[in-house]
Amino acid sequence: MEGCFVADQRRYATLFAKGEERRQRILTVAQRMVTRNGGRGTTLGQIAQEAGVSPAGLLHHFESKEQLLNAVLDARDADDLANVDLSGDVLEQLDKAIDRFQRSPDLIGMFTVLLAENLDPAAPLHDRFLGRQRDAVAIVAEGIRRGQRAGRYRADLDPAVKAVEIVAFLSGMETSWLLDPSIPLTSVFREYTGSLARQLSPDPSSGTPSGRG
Repeated sequence: MEGCFVADQRRYATLFAKGEERRQRILTVAQRMVTRNGGRGTTLGQIAQEAGVSPAGLLHHFESKEQLLNAVLDARDADDLANVDLSGDVLEQLDKAIDRFQRSPDLIGMFTVLLAENLDPAAPLHDRFLGRQRDAVAIVAEGIRRGQRAGRYRADLDPAVKAVEIVAFLSGMETSWLLDPSIPLTSVFREYTGSLARQLSPDPSSGTPSGRG
C-alpha cells in the first residue's frame, strides 16, 4: 500500500508540474500577444493556438479572458514587488527602476497597452488600473514623508504632489521607450533623479529653487 501511495504522489507531482508549466506558457504567450495586438485584439483561441494548448486546456487554467488578463497583470505586480523596497529611499528606488526595462520588457509592453485600453471608467480593468495608480502614488508619497521626517528632504514640499510627478515620469518613460527603444534611458533617468535630488534637498546650497516642488 505504501508503495502505491508514493507512486500516486509522484504521478500527482508530475501532473502538477506539467500543469504549472502549461499555465506559465499560456501567460508568457498572452503577455507577448497583448503587447503586439492589445487585449481587445487578442482572443483566447489565438493564445491557445500560440501556446500549443487546446481551448479547453486554456479554460482549465483561466475561465475567461478577463481572468487571464488579470493574471498577466498579476505577473507585472509580482515582478515589481520582487524588485522594490517599499520602505527604501525614494531616490534609490527610482535609480533601480531602470532595471525593469532590461529585466521584463514584455511586462512593460503588456501593461502599457492594457492601461491605454482601460482608461474609460466603463472598461473592465479600469478600476484595477486606477487603484494601482493611486497605490503607487501613495507609496511614493509616504517615502517622501519618511525622508522629510528624517531630515533628508525639504519639509515645505507637498509629498502627494511630488509623488504624482514621479509616477507620471515613470509611466511616461515606459511609453516613450516602447515607442522608441533607442532613447538614452540611462541618461534621462540620471538627469531626472539628479534634478529631483536637488529639489528634495533641504540644503539651500543645493540649488533648490525657493518655494518650488
